[in-house]
Amino acid sequence: MNKDVHILFGLRIKELRLKAHISQEELSFRCGLSKNYISDVERGTRNISLKAISKLAYGLHVEIKDLFAFPK
Repeated sequence: MNKDVHILFGLRIKELRLKAHISQEELSFRCGLSKNYISDVERGTRNISLKAISKLAYGLHVEIKDLFAFPK
């Protein structure tokens, strides 16, 4: 895996968010995380906690494992 895991994770969050047709603002509302936090995660600049990962899965209506389905 050549890309940093933070970048891969952020790209996956963005992919799932766009697939759900929701904005960063809507996702932040669903998750209880700030819009700036969501933006940082999607850009791969945030070292995200397990608690925040759980909130993102809830907000995206997916299982936690689905957040780590990175392309090969």
